[in-house]
Amino acid sequence: MEQVGAGKSFYTKLLILRNRLIGIDQYVIDPDREYGNLCETLKGTLLKIGPGSNTYINVFDIRKESIEEDGQGYLANKISKLIGFFNLIFGNLNEEERAILEEKIIKLYNKKGITFDDESLYKKDENKITIKPIFKDTYDMPILEDFYNLLGEDENTKKFQIKLIPFVKGSLKFFNNYTNVELNNSLIIADVYELGEDNLKYGMYLFIELFWDKIKKDRTQKKAIYLDEIWRLIGVTSNKDVASFIYKIFKTIRKYGGSSVAITQDISDLFSLDSGVYGKSILNNSEIKTFFSLEEENIKVLEQYTNLSEKEKIEIKSLKRGECLMFIGEEHILTKIEAADFEKEIINGGTKNEKNNYSNRK
Repeated sequence: MEQVGAGKSFYTKLLILRNRLIGIDQYVIDPDREYGNLCETLKGTLLKIGPGSNTYINVFDIRKESIEEDGQGYLANKISKLIGFFNLIFGNLNEEERAILEEKIIKLYNKKGITFDDESLYKKDENKITIKPIFKDTYDMPILEDFYNLLGEDENTKKFQIKLIPFVKGSLKFFNNYTNVELNNSLIIADVYELGEDNLKYGMYLFIELFWDKIKKDRTQKKAIYLDEIWRLIGVTSNKDVASFIYKIFKTIRKYGGSSVAITQDISDLFSLDSGVYGKSILNNSEIKTFFSLEEENIKVLEQYTNLSEKEKIEIKSLKRGECLMFIGEEHILTKIEAADFEKEIINGGTKNEKNNYSNRK
């Protein structure tokens, strides 16, 4: 957390680089197109979603890993996430509207043979490679256009159908497709920059849900997820359903062998939804909190949610680039972020020689 230019991006890239070197799986949400060069140098996979990309994620996908281990209730679990997503599009929904949308979502899945019975998510292997039923894939799921058409059948939901026009027939129609993303690399950067300021949250949410299911797949593998500009999903432009989902990641990721990194440039935005309850919860569930130089306004917000001393308030305002105040448990430590020359070379773009030699350092 920092003011512009204080070192947040460099520090995050340094974390990504070092975690890459020790074999940690990493998933990065990149709304500002900051990590593309690093991804190339580290031989990661760069996924872009936007008008000029051929990356598609189906918001209606139900994945085998989408519920907790040994848990039940695939469809019920998915409905809560979809209500949050459509709340981002439709605006704040009242209880009646939520109930109507839930009814339509259930009907939509029922048309695909998917019900509250978890067994309905399995199908027979048509190629007869295995006698065991296999979990349905993206092509067995509905897509946005199916939902758009269903909403148009009822006068009570035509107002929602209208708001989906850009997503089905207009500038955002790349949301209306089956998932074609493979997550086989141990470093995945999700570039949502092309979506534009008003639409970033939709792409961020889709990738985070996708990454979260991937993270839960193998507890033995160490992994980390980085949520840059996290305020977009837990701040005032979001809603309680989405913010609760993000908070759940921070609360439970450790049991899956993972860690989560929340990154924001403006602390006040972090606490702008529901009196700051989600920002505070994430802050409290973070083992390490790193603050770079902050302006007076953000320091005032921060002291409401942390036990900053008067001395620390002065220090955090005057920190130089690369310096930060770290909260590690009860300890507050003034720190300077140091990097080796080869790390700086890679982070600052990487020369051709650095890119060629990276694999030798792994």
